[in-house]
Amino acid sequence: MLSNGGCPKTMLSIKDALEAVEGRWKLLILFSLSERTKRFKEISRDLNGITDKTLSKELKNLEENKLISREVFSTFPPKVEYTITEHGMSLEKVLDELHFWGLLHRQ
Repeated sequence: MLSNGGCPKTMLSIKDALEAVEGRWKLLILFSLSERTKRFKEISRDLNGITDKTLSKELKNLEENKLISREVFSTFPPKVEYTITEHGMSLEKVLDELHFWGLLHRQ
């Protein structure tokens, strides 16, 4: 599949995919949201070591790429919930394969 001589279209599609999920946290955020809709602090608790500033930036980027949706409720205090989109769920196989690769890599 990938050994067909480095087709420029293949390279471009891989580049686009990597830009959408680049970084240490984005795939972990998607994994966290794959269970259910969550609020900011719930996601933060799932991701040990992430700062609020970084989480906020990553959530905005995932929303821009239509991988998650953000719903703001007009309550006091304001309530915001994040949900993985169908487009985000299309990465499920990628997450599964990364999980299995990670298990092998640890051995």
